[in-house]
Amino acid sequence: MNPKIKILLVDDQALFREGLRTLLDLQPDFEVVGEASQGEEALRMAVNLSPNVILMDLRMPVMDGVTATRRIKDSLPQCKVIVLTTFDDDEDVFEGLRAGAVGYLLKDVSSEKLYEAIRSAARGEYFLLPSITAKVMAEFSRLSRPARTSLDEIGVKLSSRELEVLRLVAQGASNKEIADTLVIAEGTVKNHLTNILAKLDARDRMQAVLRARELGLI
Repeated sequence: MNPKIKILLVDDQALFREGLRTLLDLQPDFEVVGEASQGEEALRMAVNLSPNVILMDLRMPVMDGVTATRRIKDSLPQCKVIVLTTFDDDEDVFEGLRAGAVGYLLKDVSSEKLYEAIRSAARGEYFLLPSITAKVMAEFSRLSRPARTSLDEIGVKLSSRELEVLRLVAQGASNKEIADTLVIAEGTVKNHLTNILAKLDARDRMQAVLRARELGLI
């Protein structure tokens, strides 16, 4: 059997943490290993418990979620942080992602999306809902950048299928959603993503999307 995904919950609302723990305990591959009510406590617990995934609120007393995420990533780079918050202001989104979060969810997200985000993060993938991805792409589009070299000169050659996959990734689609949309196996999607990352010299999905946007591929 695969080891369970160890999860740390970080939120200053005890009732919310209790409900979240109850929800996550329904999944046989999840194990909630701890709860913290603010960022400083989360940092100590993360060091002691080495969770795979942390669900992190942003606005908390003593130490906010952005600061906690940054410090946790400095100490435990292998730990994946998913922001789980009420707020989707542009500043919150960008600060959370810049701090090192691999996902950004709102608290009204469905349980199935939450499960999918946790499993994606544990695999080392980014997970952003389409609304959040749209914010990131809009911000990137506003950034000034030098004139692009032609794709032939750059040497990036993506197949038509790889471009389809990449466009869906840019829309925030998960591997399963991409597979369903393109009517292909989820394993095939993973193979395409591996090729895309290699061709774009990107370490993860988000960097691939940003690199593709910079090159004018999407």
